[in-house]
Amino acid sequence: MPERRTPFYDYHLRTASSMVKGGGDFMFPTSYTSPVEEHLNVRRNAGVQDLSTMGEVDIKGPGAERLVRRLLVNEVLDMEPGQLRYSQMCNEEGGIVDDITVYKFDDEHFMIVVSSGPRIKSYRWIAEHAAGASAYVTDMTAAIALPVVQGPRSRQFLKTVVEDVDLDALRFFRFARGRIGDVELLISRSGYTGELGYELYTPADQAQVLWEHLLQQGREFNLRPYGVQAMQSLRIEKSLPLYGSDINEAYTPFHAGLGRWVRFDKPDFIGREALLRVQERGLEKRWVGLTLESEAPAAAGDKVYSIGDVATFREMMYSGSEAGEYKDRLLPGERQVGHVTASVWGPTVGKMLAMAYVDTAHSWPGNNLLVEINGRPVAAKVVQTPFFDPEMRRPRAKPQDDEGRLEPTPQPVPATGVPAGTSLDTSHGNGAR
Repeated sequence: MPERRTPFYDYHLRTASSMVKGGGDFMFPTSYTSPVEEHLNVRRNAGVQDLSTMGEVDIKGPGAERLVRRLLVNEVLDMEPGQLRYSQMCNEEGGIVDDITVYKFDDEHFMIVVSSGPRIKSYRWIAEHAAGASAYVTDMTAAIALPVVQGPRSRQFLKTVVEDVDLDALRFFRFARGRIGDVELLISRSGYTGELGYELYTPADQAQVLWEHLLQQGREFNLRPYGVQAMQSLRIEKSLPLYGSDINEAYTPFHAGLGRWVRFDKPDFIGREALLRVQERGLEKRWVGLTLESEAPAAAGDKVYSIGDVATFREMMYSGSEAGEYKDRLLPGERQVGHVTASVWGPTVGKMLAMAYVDTAHSWPGNNLLVEINGRPVAAKVVQTPFFDPEMRRPRAKPQDDEGRLEPTPQPVPATGVPAGTSLDTSHGNGAR
């Protein structure tokens, strides 16, 4: 397929270190400076990213609410105008067609935001099910650009440029219409970084002017752009799934730890009966977080094994912090128990991280496993997720918290660097936002 470009493509081409084709055949900036610097700047100050590759599907009509309710596993009847909600769309077998956010304007007007990679498939899925539902479905993606501002200083910064919206009163997972200069936009308090953040749905023909304005006005708040490599490390630290690599139609929400969004109290939605059967019989695999004793990240698809034996000899360590010490040599078991979906160095937590599907019997926190990286077994441990801010304090931060920000301490980077094993499948699943 030919490459696709967002309204910010010219800026990325001028300033990014490189461009790479990702989800939906769009061209993405990998980074602008250092992925670690960009990651930590989002955790400490504020960053801006182009997420215009995501798709916006507008749904209107007297049957809009009924259609959306049937498409999503989550409930929408109790949503208020100005509220958004995370959910998955599933097929009849319970497999995840896409993970989405749904915005409610009123009972007859919704917007579903779909992931980059399956954008066209997801739009067609929605449109096909809208036939005969008294609802009118329009793909608005080409008309909308989506710059996002993320980080603990994002609210302080946006309060200096946004008009017609009280950002102090805008709660987590709420949205409102506002204005920056002459540009009218939709401001959503949401994101994909695990930080306080806002997504700015902007008319595509005014996007470049807005982008330059944000960067210029945000200098005193250390607002800087970040690319997909920083996005990967930010979202993996928060264990947010990415459609394509982490979730797809081969897995149900229960496999990916997203079962809390499945509302069986709804009488009907696509995939309901299949998901009830999955819940009844239990799971063979679960998506879990791992920490790796490695300087290099694993690659997507790397095999996960149980520990079959401990070698009878000990191996001398010749490099790294353990140089001069002896370490037991671990041998993998005979049977593969899982595979890695994503891996990256976590600059905030100072560990090599991975997400993997693992047999349920081996998925309990604290269990020791092995990951085969470049043909070499590497020790891994199953840990509780998310790796960072499990209490969700940062994205839910209140205005009074802005002055007393928690600033993460930078952690040493492995000698091999971060980007080497970073997956660039940038489908941008909305994650458990």
